[in-house]
Amino acid sequence: SYKPDQLKRSKSLLDKNSNNEVACKKCKKAEIKKTCRRILTPKMEATSSKAESTLQKSSLDVHAESNKWQYKSTSDTVILSADTESSQDGDSDEGTTPGMLIALIFELTSTLWCHAHLYIFMHSVPEEAELKKPKKKENETGCRRSMRLLKVDPSGVSLPATPTQPILVADENPLLPPGPLEMTSENRDDNSELFKGFLQTWAEVSKTRSKNTEKELSSIKSYKANLNGMIISEDTVYKVTKGPIFSMALHPSEIRTLVAAGARSGQVGLWDLTHQPKEDGVHIFQPHSQPVSCLYFSPANPAHLLSLSYDGTLRCGDFSRAVFEEVYRDERSSFSSFDFLAEDASTLIVGHWDGSMSLVDRRTPGTSCEKLINSSLSKIRTVHVHPVHRQYFITAGLRDIHIYDARFLNRSRIKPLISLTEHTKSIASAYFSPLTGNRVVTTCADCKLRIFDSSCISSKIPLLTTIRHNTITGRWLTRFQAVWDPKQEDCIIVGSMAHPRRVEIFHERGKWVHSFLGGECLASVCSINAMHPTRYILAGAVDLAHLGIRHLFAGWLCEHPLNKQPQCLYWEMIPDL
Repeated sequence: SYKPDQLKRSKSLLDKNSNNEVACKKCKKAEIKKTCRRILTPKMEATSSKAESTLQKSSLDVHAESNKWQYKSTSDTVILSADTESSQDGDSDEGTTPGMLIALIFELTSTLWCHAHLYIFMHSVPEEAELKKPKKKENETGCRRSMRLLKVDPSGVSLPATPTQPILVADENPLLPPGPLEMTSENRDDNSELFKGFLQTWAEVSKTRSKNTEKELSSIKSYKANLNGMIISEDTVYKVTKGPIFSMALHPSEIRTLVAAGARSGQVGLWDLTHQPKEDGVHIFQPHSQPVSCLYFSPANPAHLLSLSYDGTLRCGDFSRAVFEEVYRDERSSFSSFDFLAEDASTLIVGHWDGSMSLVDRRTPGTSCEKLINSSLSKIRTVHVHPVHRQYFITAGLRDIHIYDARFLNRSRIKPLISLTEHTKSIASAYFSPLTGNRVVTTCADCKLRIFDSSCISSKIPLLTTIRHNTITGRWLTRFQAVWDPKQEDCIIVGSMAHPRRVEIFHERGKWVHSFLGGECLASVCSINAMHPTRYILAGAVDLAHLGIRHLFAGWLCEHPLNKQPQCLYWEMIPDL
């Protein structure tokens, strides 16, 4: 029989034995882990060191090393399996078994071996084996070099070094020398009988009668009838300038049809339409070096043609003496427009692009101005004098239009009598009506032509009419400028962007009056127009400044058949082929 004390002792012994077994199992597990670490760590280090060393070896050595490495890894695997067979019973329920460790070790070693082998294979070509440029053959001749560039004489002797000289950049538009310039035709011989006859013709036109300012206006019905009788043809097509036309004037002669055109190049072209053949009636002069923006025949002597240019000069072409006299010169400024303050053309008002104005008296010696006035405008495009009350003149600025009194001009910044601020965009021009000055027409980039009542110049002049008209000519075309018909001062003439191309006439009340359709003769936009003061002759300048490859510049003229003169004036610049 067992005693309780013996039973307790036996139980305690069993507990001790079980505890010892567990401790033994833990010890065996710890020994297995230590063994794995001892095997894994040096093998991986050896593997990495071998991978680095094999970068400098051939692929055969790598295969040999890898076979040895595999043999060692298999032997280590056998050892590990032998060491862990005794502990399989106790660790079968554990999360990580020795077999899993062995598989992990084998996978890591095989991966490292593959990576090392791949790296060696991709970098098996040594640096010394890189491709080299093929050497030239001894008998092969090289590229032939220019002896001129080598600065060597053909005999083989080196040339002396050329002294370096500063490069002088020539001005594209050099100013012409001050003082009078002789009338030298650019397209004719100065000593020819044709040129002498041309000068004599232009000198004789000074005997023409002056226009009658008291003439009554024709009725709109008769005016339309005369406009409908004007025709255009290609019989008088010709080129009068070598560049785009910036300004134009019709001579007031009632005997001959004479036209003057100012070009961007500074040239002034003159054409006598009554001369045949037409090539002999055209003469080109160079009185300026930059664009000629304004042309006027003198009201006192029509044989004098005054021209103003961007180059800061104002000249008078005297055909009786065959010379271009210099009236005003300011090389520091650029001129935009001018007009006559006196009927005898002795005093002038000149507008500058920087917003200033000059008062010029032709009777005083020298080429300087009497006064230089600073206005409140940042830019002045056009200047026009009242035809009756000549102390008043109007200027078109960038956004505002001012009316001044010439009697109160001083050197300081002056204030205008009247300011017209109805315009919302850039202004192109502003002109008084030619006979009475009771109306003012303005051209603005907001596609509107405005007509004001200037019959009473006080603190403000009212707006009468607004005419919707497309004035957006774009970058390459000269801007439209609506001008009055000097025969019918209640009608204005302006170019058009409509198709087919045309020149339109509107009444001061806004009604359309007439359109000049030129067909093939007027295939482009006509930006600048001028009407004869007494005859039904219309001259226009077409400015095609951008048509793809070529540039064309032209002008045309319509005339009533009853005048018994050439019916059409049309000049163009033919593109160079």
